[in-house]
Amino acid sequence: MLRVKTSVELKNKLSNTLRNWLPILQSSLSDLGEAMVPFVEGNPLIDVKSGYEESFEARIPKKIQFGYVQNSHSEAIEALTIQVKSLYDILQEQIDSSLFPTPLSQMIATYVIENLDEGGYYEGDTKKFCIEHGISEEQFEKVRLRFIHVEPVGIGAVNVSESFLFQLDSASISDEGYSLACKMINDLDALGSYRKENAFEEAMKVIGSFKNPPAIDYLEDSTQIVPDLMIYNDEQEGIEVRLNDQYYPSVTIDNGYKVDHPFVREKLKEAKSLVDALEMRKATLYKVGLMIVEYQYDFFLGGAIKPLTLKTLADEFGHNPSTISRAIANKYIACDRGIYPMKDFFTTAIDEDVSNAAIKEYVSELVRNESHKKPLSDMKLLELIQEKFKITMVRRTIAKYRKQLNIAGSSERKQLYLLGRS
Repeated sequence: MLRVKTSVELKNKLSNTLRNWLPILQSSLSDLGEAMVPFVEGNPLIDVKSGYEESFEARIPKKIQFGYVQNSHSEAIEALTIQVKSLYDILQEQIDSSLFPTPLSQMIATYVIENLDEGGYYEGDTKKFCIEHGISEEQFEKVRLRFIHVEPVGIGAVNVSESFLFQLDSASISDEGYSLACKMINDLDALGSYRKENAFEEAMKVIGSFKNPPAIDYLEDSTQIVPDLMIYNDEQEGIEVRLNDQYYPSVTIDNGYKVDHPFVREKLKEAKSLVDALEMRKATLYKVGLMIVEYQYDFFLGGAIKPLTLKTLADEFGHNPSTISRAIANKYIACDRGIYPMKDFFTTAIDEDVSNAAIKEYVSELVRNESHKKPLSDMKLLELIQEKFKITMVRRTIAKYRKQLNIAGSSERKQLYLLGRS
């Protein structure tokens, strides 16, 4: 009888902890305090202190302060409290400058600004705009590329590489470092392969100072990013994983009540369950961080992200992939290459062994090495991919990946090659 009673009590405690754990696990670190409110309201035994009373920058290991972190999110959190003008306002003010002196250039610049995503990248339909206004895409691009001189630098680029090239244009760097940085920016997935170059450290430091995304200082309050994990290289210890646990709200339980009353006992149990839920969150994310390092070790040394499915992680944890998906949603990792969404380390799988990232990388490689006289069509790319990876795909998927990589169609590439020779 005692054993049954103990088993029931343990099961109830576990259920209560799990019930608290899920919303706390799913929330971002910046929203964690808000997620705890329902568990704190009406409980006089709990005292919660915010984890935001000290600047984030002071808590970041110096090993990664030189890079994206110091120049992006730490300043963004402070800037968001005093910022008055919106990014749109700031950009609109620059349209009237000498950069865009004609009505046409101002119209194009306005279209670019109105078609920026929240990170500051241009995602408009250039072709449609040009047809509607009777201009060539070359004219449009000539104006868009003037955004290289617009503040904040990097805004208006179509992808990370172009944004970094915009930022490199105004960076303080030697000629040798500039030349190497250009190569590295055009090959971001293989930064580590340039380690032996003389100017590598200078180029890496400059690239590490760039903002990614370029509009990061203007993200809305609701999208403030505070990383749950910090992963960095230590010369003695190797790659180290650290929880950003000092940013967690601290929970103090008042054990001063000496009254043996059902209400007090219930509230004490709820308070302990909340503390357990916070500890489970920390333990879960720390383990995820360790596994990301194990599977993506090369990335933290400058390499590319490898295929890793949620199922792989779920099997390690003994959980359902959907639970793991919720666990990594809205979570970020800070490292010396920047701040990355945790989900970026889990590429969408074509099958168990092949990811879309691997497919895209192969598409880039094929196009890079193709004949300039006879560029590869999407059908030919499809054939080569299916042959290499032993999978079945459709042509429109290849076309989609090609567009995401900002690679023109085969006929357009042929024209570009011809122009390059003329």
